[in-house]
Amino acid sequence: TGAGMGTLLISKIREEYPDRMMCTYSVVPSPKVSDTVVEPYNATLSVHQLVENSDETFCIDNEALYDICFRTLKLSTPTYGDLNHLVSIVMSGITTCLRFPGQLNSDLRKLAVNMVP
Repeated sequence: TGAGMGTLLISKIREEYPDRMMCTYSVVPSPKVSDTVVEPYNATLSVHQLVENSDETFCIDNEALYDICFRTLKLSTPTYGDLNHLVSIVMSGITTCLRFPGQLNSDLRKLAVNMVP
């Protein structure tokens, strides 16, 4: 439930490899599906480190994940495995351009440039 270890890791990686693109996928907590009181605090405290040390941050809404499981996948009690599977599909979709040949978004820098409106 803590954000300290992840943000420390991100800052250390940024120090060690300042010229590399840093991409993060963050699951943002929601009060409707949260079972931990400190989740909003951890998310709030980690935002500063993400802004400072990450080149691209993809935020995934935890409540939206549950809604997809309930409404689309018709799961009555989604498990963390179900939610993680959805997140992996999102990550796979975003990085498809890096794994398959094409002219658009062929590396992380081009992906970052094309994602900004």
